[in-house]
Amino acid sequence: MAETSGTTGTGPDAEPGPGGEPVAEAAGPPPAGARRSSWTYIGPGIVVAATGVGAGDLVATLIAGSEFGYTLMWAAVIGCLVKISLAEAVGRWHLATGRTLFDGWRSLGGWTTGYFAVYVVIWGFVYGATAMSSSALPVVALFPDGPGLKTWAIVTGLVGLVFVWFNQYAVFEKVMTVMVGVMFVVVVYVAIRVVPDLGASFAGLLPVLPDGSLVYTLGLIGGVGGTITMAAYGYWVNAKGWSDSTWMKVMRLDNRVAYLTTGIFVVAMLVVGAELLHSSSIALSTGDRGLIDLGLVLEERFGTATAKLFLVGFFATSFSSLIGVWHGVSLMFADFVDRMRAGRRAEDQEPAGRAAVSRQERSAAFRVYLLWLTFPPMALLWLDEPFGLVIGYGVLGAFFMPFLSVTLLWLLNSSRTPARWRNSWLSNGMLGAAGLLFLVLCVEQVRDLPW
Repeated sequence: MAETSGTTGTGPDAEPGPGGEPVAEAAGPPPAGARRSSWTYIGPGIVVAATGVGAGDLVATLIAGSEFGYTLMWAAVIGCLVKISLAEAVGRWHLATGRTLFDGWRSLGGWTTGYFAVYVVIWGFVYGATAMSSSALPVVALFPDGPGLKTWAIVTGLVGLVFVWFNQYAVFEKVMTVMVGVMFVVVVYVAIRVVPDLGASFAGLLPVLPDGSLVYTLGLIGGVGGTITMAAYGYWVNAKGWSDSTWMKVMRLDNRVAYLTTGIFVVAMLVVGAELLHSSSIALSTGDRGLIDLGLVLEERFGTATAKLFLVGFFATSFSSLIGVWHGVSLMFADFVDRMRAGRRAEDQEPAGRAAVSRQERSAAFRVYLLWLTFPPMALLWLDEPFGLVIGYGVLGAFFMPFLSVTLLWLLNSSRTPARWRNSWLSNGMLGAAGLLFLVLCVEQVRDLPW
């Protein structure tokens, strides 16, 4: 992907293209003042990576390691590259066009608006309960004599609500960075304690597909870090103050560092699964409770201190996902409401940038969705999830990542994107492969639903 830059082609003299969108201008000289990539700028990528990696993802990785040892290490590496390509495409759209991702979706037709509206309501309702329960599990394990799971779930949801309600992006990013540090230290520490087999690790980089490993392989490539929060990356990029193509190199460094960190998480958990569970034929529960099982195994093998440290890392993983969704998806919903109010006319739509995000963080739509994520889902903590809701959530969720991949391919190869920033052959190849991968995962997920 060439790191060149150009004008946005959205000025008043630009000729309209299909769907009323302005045609991008021809490539010109690089913009003045292009920022040099620097580690000091890193932030939004860490936020999106931490939000996308939940406790359930780590359990799936552990189970893959326990079933197949190091054999699927290559799939974790490919998954990291897929996420880098997707997040880079989201960030590139925001910086190259000065418009939000929802602007782009709307330009593709009303079907995108309808899909997003239904998805964000149902997904938020079910995810809210899932995130609160996941964050409460390690707290209950750390304080077994305290309140029960439902009480702690409500507490974590309310803490997330209050934190996001009264803080804006700068504070949010700092807290997320601390949690990523805790996650990183704990996961890598546990992987080192189990003494990885380096020879087997490197051998696992050779693509091999053992019998019965297809679903685990697809899950490793597509599952970890792959959620609606990948689409929120562009909003966090704007919240950081990056609003035009002069920030492109910075965004790319930020994105690569973040997903390489995610790759290390995945590899470390695969090592733990291979060394601690595979060799001992220990089975874990599926879902978030598998990490409680692992905590018990760690306590038996390495003592109480290591087990407690792991539970702290488990909490950091779960709670960072909770507040990441509370902030990022609420921003997307606020932008959705803004764009629907403004209509299709580009001149009525506020440009993407820090000022727009700052206003949206205090908007009624942002706070309404925050409340939607927090209070209605609490009912699901006492009730079994209604059958129809589970089906709807599963189907809509399965289709989101193919939706994101395909729409990014469409937007970044069209006149909606300045010519200089359209997809290269590498970007098209990675996004095409991601779309195909997520489509296969979608079919598998829908087929496994409790129809």
